[in-house]
Amino acid sequence: MQRYFLTDQYEAKSEYEVTGESYHHMVRVIRMSKGDHVYLAFANQITIVAEITAVLTDKVLLKEIEKEHQEKELPVHITIASGYPKGDKLEWIIQKGTELGAHDFIGFPAQSSVVKWDDKKRVKKQQRCEKIAQEAAEQSHRQVTPQVTLLATAQEFYQRLAEYDEIVVAYEEAAKAGEKSQLAKVLSQTVPGAKILAIFGPEGGLTPKEIDLLTAQKGVLCGLGPRILRCETAPLYFLSAVSYQLELQ
Repeated sequence: MQRYFLTDQYEAKSEYEVTGESYHHMVRVIRMSKGDHVYLAFANQITIVAEITAVLTDKVLLKEIEKEHQEKELPVHITIASGYPKGDKLEWIIQKGTELGAHDFIGFPAQSSVVKWDDKKRVKKQQRCEKIAQEAAEQSHRQVTPQVTLLATAQEFYQRLAEYDEIVVAYEEAAKAGEKSQLAKVLSQTVPGAKILAIFGPEGGLTPKEIDLLTAQKGVLCGLGPRILRCETAPLYFLSAVSYQLELQ
């Protein structure tokens, strides 16, 4: 069953309307008609099964059949922060990270980032990444679409650190030194609803200066196993570990 994300808050109504891009997809792309069922996911994380009652020239009308009861979201809010990597790696992180349950994504220019975007390119990249996140959220039957924020400066990123309950820094040197307990410790102490920021460097990793700045803001250095992971692999490892610890045990 197809899933559509709405910007409205859920309210019990006798009728719901779908317009814009979702309308176009329903009617023009997959040619839905009266009697077909879809999921409607609202901004306050309530999702319903809805039946199409009418297809008009500019909107689809639907009625609620039942609410979706299965919880699809991780019990904590994970923000994946990636130093800008090369090529389409950021898009890969966002697509797969959305499937694995990330709540938000932040891109920032790390000291080792080779990528240099002007404002125009950065805005265009963010729009593309937002589209990827939405499509991945629909495919994986998420109840929310992750927010994507691509920052112009590292300073903007550091100013956001105080917003989080926990800050985890994936650090290659910690992995080389055999560190393997900090991530498990952080997750074991995490309470439902906590906001966790997980920070990953670009291809060149995080520099000692960046590590000092992050640890000064209570960032916890974590190894992600004994193998050195690529910058696009490490966030997926982290999200998988969070899911195992908090959802499967």
